[in-house]
Amino acid sequence: MSGTSDKAKGRVKQAAGDLGDDDDLKREGKTDETAGKAKEKIDSAKDKASDAVDSVKDKFKGD
Repeated sequence: MSGTSDKAKGRVKQAAGDLGDDDDLKREGKTDETAGKAKEKIDSAKDKASDAVDSVKDKFKGD
């Protein structure tokens, strides 16, 4: 599951927890949302690292 969908799922769970006065569901929603944010940051870091590697490769190729 992507970070964006985890964040959305978390927000939905939090809202459902608020409506049903379910603290466990709200807490689970916060956990899902936080996990989604972490996934997005990791994906962003991976993309930046990949771009940096590609840049170095291009310099060695002479492009």
